[in-house]
Amino acid sequence: MSELTELSAVRLVEGYRKGEFSPVDVTREALERAERVQPEVNAFVRIDTEPALAQARESEGRWRRGEPAGAVDGVPVTVKDILLVRGGPTLKGSRTIAEKGSWDEDAPSVARLREHGAVFLGKTTTPEFGWKGVTDSPLSGVTRNPYDLSRTAGGSSGGAAAAVALGVGPLALGTDGGGSVRIPAAFCGVFGLKPTYGRVPLYPASAFGTLSHVGPLTRDAADAALMLDVISGPDARDWSGLGPVSGSFVDALAGGVRGLRVAYSASLGGQVAVQPGVASAVRRAVEGLAGLGAYVSEADPDFGDPVGAFHTLWFAGAARVTQRLGAAQLAVLDPGLREIREAGARLSALEYLAAVDVRMDLGRRMGAFHERYDVLVTPALPVTAFEAGVEVPGGSGHRRWTGWTPFTYPFNLTQQPAASVPVGVDGSGLPVGLQVVAARHRDDLVLRVGHALYGAGVAGVGSLTGEGALSGAGAWGFSRSSPRP
Repeated sequence: MSELTELSAVRLVEGYRKGEFSPVDVTREALERAERVQPEVNAFVRIDTEPALAQARESEGRWRRGEPAGAVDGVPVTVKDILLVRGGPTLKGSRTIAEKGSWDEDAPSVARLREHGAVFLGKTTTPEFGWKGVTDSPLSGVTRNPYDLSRTAGGSSGGAAAAVALGVGPLALGTDGGGSVRIPAAFCGVFGLKPTYGRVPLYPASAFGTLSHVGPLTRDAADAALMLDVISGPDARDWSGLGPVSGSFVDALAGGVRGLRVAYSASLGGQVAVQPGVASAVRRAVEGLAGLGAYVSEADPDFGDPVGAFHTLWFAGAARVTQRLGAAQLAVLDPGLREIREAGARLSALEYLAAVDVRMDLGRRMGAFHERYDVLVTPALPVTAFEAGVEVPGGSGHRRWTGWTPFTYPFNLTQQPAASVPVGVDGSGLPVGLQVVAARHRDDLVLRVGHALYGAGVAGVGSLTGEGALSGAGAWGFSRSSPRP
């Protein structure tokens, strides 16, 4: 990987300002990298070489004049092929969408990045309509893990996470309806944030309703904060979007974690079997938080597995997104998507509303939990990346992808901000993610915790396997407490 493709967005902007290198240099190297890795990893649906270089030249001119368009002028970014980017089709991993059309509109997050001068490298892969936690589709095939090509990159923003991990742009836009930013971030060793629902406007609205969030996948928490400052601006097309942010997420990074009340739940109260390599890496990172001055307690949130309610809402969404397809189009759907859309079509309105009741109660429980704790920390996933091209790990006994993602989808139900932070690798050299969750509207706390872990050398792939950051971690103790009844 060349030097420029290793730099963060924050560092690129600094370099542009100082005249150390240009957006054209950076974009050219990112595009070359994309072309080189694409045949093996398959992270892209489309690489937009000429448009990207044209945007980079425009950015170079603005920097030369001392008139950057915004906070990420000249920074390469990729966009998951769920979100609209004007000038090219958005096919959503499906052979049921026609490429022909005007394609003349940007999604809100894309529009904000364009206003700030970002350079769009291309569209990244997704499973069909983003329906599952791995990335393979009838349209684009299988996306593979940069750390082991025989394994999955995760999903549904798998192409986005793989691109960031491989140096094809430091910023990527993904979507997360049940873990689809955090899952691939954990599997690929990058930072992935699911903001509070509505913090990043979404248009067109997702068929999966208010489960679906838009969020950044980045090199680190500082880049995610920079990106969130840009993409969180309101957009009139999203009726459920939140109002303007009162401050800067970048400015909030400086707060650190000293004095924060951190609840550490290793297995959601024994509900989840976690691989030993994952459990060890996460625990050592949590001990690192204690070493940074956080008040860490072992405490489990007060809820059982809400997978039944999640399936009701998710399967109904799958039925909705495929509702207008004819027989010939249904025949070419991903077989797993076809299964869940059929299950969703059989649901009644009363069953749907019962799932909403579960969701509201879960939100109430987590609201009470966060009166005691500023953040909740868990493994992002109980496993590391498994075989590519399958929905569930072989021999796991799981039927659907939700079987191995019990730490992620509950917080789509509650709409809370949550991030996956890379905290090392397991014994096979595969990345491990730690999940940080905060109360709704406290995205700043999630970013602060992630940033503190990076600053202390605790976060990052491989940071727990060598000399240094955690050499004394075992001495950092923390207490055991129980959730409020």
